[in-house]
Order: sequence, then C-alpha cells, then structure tokens
Amino acid sequence: MREIVLDTETTGLDRKVDRICEIGCVEIIDRVPTGRTYHVYCNPLHPVHKDAYRVHGLSDVFLRTKPTFRRIHNRFLSFIEGAQLVAHNASFDIPMINAELERLDIAPLANPVVDTLALAKQVLPRRRHTLDALCSFYKIDASRRSEHHGALVDSELLVQVYVELLGGLQHGMQLDLLGDEEFEAPKVQQRPVPLPSRVTDADRADHKAFIATLGDQAVWRDYV
Repeated sequence: MREIVLDTETTGLDRKVDRICEIGCVEIIDRVPTGRTYHVYCNPLHPVHKDAYRVHGLSDVFLRTKPTFRRIHNRFLSFIEGAQLVAHNASFDIPMINAELERLDIAPLANPVVDTLALAKQVLPRRRHTLDALCSFYKIDASRRSEHHGALVDSELLVQVYVELLGGLQHGMQLDLLGDEEFEAPKVQQRPVPLPSRVTDADRADHKAFIATLGDQAVWRDYV
C-alpha cells in the first residue's frame, strides 16, 4: 500500500488568512520508506506570525525568495496522487492545503487520510500525544527537531511513529499452525540464472543515505 506521510509549516493557525510556508512528504509502501521524498519552502505572500516563527524558525526574509504555492502545487499534487495521506493532527494540515488549493480554484484533496494524532489517542489513551512525546515513548531519536520544527524532518519521524502505532513492521503477520497437522512447504524451483536486479547502485546509495538520516534507533537500519 502506497502512503505519503506529510507535514506542513505555516505562517499561523488561521487557514482563512495564514498560508503554507513549508511542505515535507515521505513516501512509504507497506510501511517501509522507499527513499522518495518531496520537500519545498514556499513564499507565503503573508507575514509569519511571531508564534509560528518560534516554532519553525522560517523568517519573512528567508521565505521571500522561495516559490509561491501556485508555482509548486502541480509537483506536490503529482507526488501525492493516488496515495493515502498520513499526518499528525491532519485536521490542521489537510484544511490548510485545501485552502491553498481553493485560492487557485482547484478542488480539495480527495485522498484518504489517516490522522496519527487520533490513532495515538486510541493506542495510547493515557499518554501525551505530541510528536516529541511519541518519539520519546517509542525511543525514536528526535534530536534533529530539538531547536525548530521542520516539515521534512517531522515527516521522517512520523513515519517511525506511525509504524509503531500500527504495531511495528510485523503487525498483522500471523503463523497458521493448522492445528497439530504437519505442514510441508511447497518446493520452489530456482532459476538456473537469477534475474538481474532492477535496483541500481545509485538507488542503493540514495536509500542508504536516507536511512542514515533517521537516527541510530531507526528500525530500518536492521534491513540495510
């Protein structure tokens, strides 16, 4: 299953007037990162509220030279097309995105959405449900967001939290013992000459570099 874990940073909390100034997306398939990401800063054409600046550290001066949402929306929509979206407090991020689309006379997102904040409240009802708190609970290294939040970094952390909330990579895998009956696995014929791998050295290097950004505690280090 293809999913896009995403996060946004904005100029403030009011979607009627505030604008998106950063988008970060991480593609996962069957809960494993593919190495494909989408990340962009946007010129919001609106001043950053001082409270928002304290959270993400993106200044008006920095954002002034970035492309507007109008210029980047096609690539963003292409990246998330057909995928289920995963966001922490999706009731904020998705309406903010839809407000930007509405300004361009574009229909709102039709992707299915998973809100990991709501999921965390179900799975861990007696705990705090901020991204930092969930990273701490699952022993995920969140040191990269210690000073400021960033959309791509938060999306990468949320991938790990999301997988843990669903029970880990082996969630749903069961061994059917068929009672006390013995089970003989079917014999598999091997090709005399294995098919060449479709994964290039560049693909492996890109994936290894991405895994390195997830911290020492990332579960995917076991699969590199």
